[in-house]
Amino acid sequence: MGILVHVLLTAVAVWVSTLIPGIDLTGGTTTSRILTLLGVAVIFGLVNAIVKPVVKFLGCVFYLVTLGLIGLVVNALLFMLSGWLAEQAGLPFQVDGFWPAFWGAIIVALTSWVLNLVYDKVTDND
Repeated sequence: MGILVHVLLTAVAVWVSTLIPGIDLTGGTTTSRILTLLGVAVIFGLVNAIVKPVVKFLGCVFYLVTLGLIGLVVNALLFMLSGWLAEQAGLPFQVDGFWPAFWGAIIVALTSWVLNLVYDKVTDND
């Protein structure tokens, strides 16, 4: 159940990122857009679960030298990769360049963080 909720929250965060010029979600019906967002959320989650740890391990010196600021670039590149993989999978989701990916990754991270805080607060039974 936790994975499903995480995918749904990520899908909402990706939807918010489409407000950035250069991040486009095309599609006809509302249902197709929702399914596209869910697909992109799954791809984004898999990229972050598989690729990001490898990049962090291989580039740990750069993280130390830049005091972690390289993480913003890495997140943008991973968001671009997610957009490219979504296009290859036939999903109508596009990320057009580095700067839209940069700002989109920041928006997704902040929105996911806020949504997870709200979700944790709502489901907290203590």
